[in-house]
Amino acid sequence: MLTPSDRSILVVRPGLLTTVQDRGRWGWQTHGVPVAGPMDGYSHRLANRLVGNRDDAAALEITLTGPELRAEGDLWCVVAGADFGVQADGQSVAQTRPFHVPSGGSIRFRERRAGARATLAVSGGITVPIVFGSRATGLAAGIGPLGGRALKAGDRLPIGEPAPARRISSSYPMTLPRGGARVRALPGPHESAFPGEALRTFFSSRFVLAATSNRMGYRLDGPSLPRGDAAEILSDATPFGSVQVPASGAPILLMADRQTTGGYPKIATVISADLPLAGQLAPGDWIEFAACTLGEALDALRLQERRLAGQSR
Repeated sequence: MLTPSDRSILVVRPGLLTTVQDRGRWGWQTHGVPVAGPMDGYSHRLANRLVGNRDDAAALEITLTGPELRAEGDLWCVVAGADFGVQADGQSVAQTRPFHVPSGGSIRFRERRAGARATLAVSGGITVPIVFGSRATGLAAGIGPLGGRALKAGDRLPIGEPAPARRISSSYPMTLPRGGARVRALPGPHESAFPGEALRTFFSSRFVLAATSNRMGYRLDGPSLPRGDAAEILSDATPFGSVQVPASGAPILLMADRQTTGGYPKIATVISADLPLAGQLAPGDWIEFAACTLGEALDALRLQERRLAGQSR
């Protein structure tokens, strides 16, 4: 159990899966340390900005069913990402709107209406110990605060001091998926090793997230993708959003807790601007892939950054 500061959060009930995440453990991949970080990086950054934190401040990522928390000290909080029925001290609070929780007050997550993962940011950030340069929880590797595990009842999370007058006043929350999503992807990096039939099938089919999908990767049920000459490659880096095709032909979309390298050929990579949308999918949801160009991917990322800064276009 962490030693509480003057301001902290007590976990009364953890929900299905609640973890501490910052923007990830970058710079350690050459040593075999996974990045981790938020599945929906847009909502993570948005929530932090709305309470005056730096983009990389640690917050809570809440998956499918939410926790019950108690404030120890006065807190300002905000929820972004998946739409839950959130209550602060018994009063409903709106998405992406900062709300006050007095010392001893509660935060409860009720029914999930859309999306799969919410970010709860607290002004001052969650100041759990830094491990390998980050406060992110890497579940697959067991690295990060609390021994790299999800929260459990009785955990106390210390909260830092708020930064003065950094809060943004407007926001453009992402559009949440309801049952599935179409995301844009760049072919490759190994698309030339796949037969044309595999690429056509990949970009024209609907896949469903298998029940075994998690923060490490989404196993996709759907048509099998033939690998052809791509059957064997040397292990190389595994970017967030890359789509591996193992010998079974069933693709795997790699997510935040992915391994650092892999030997399966990668047929495509979801563009950075659409990774937050993919991160809001749950097992049983469908996903489709639309081919796009590098220029289109960059334009989409620029638009997303403008919206994060509070600009409509």
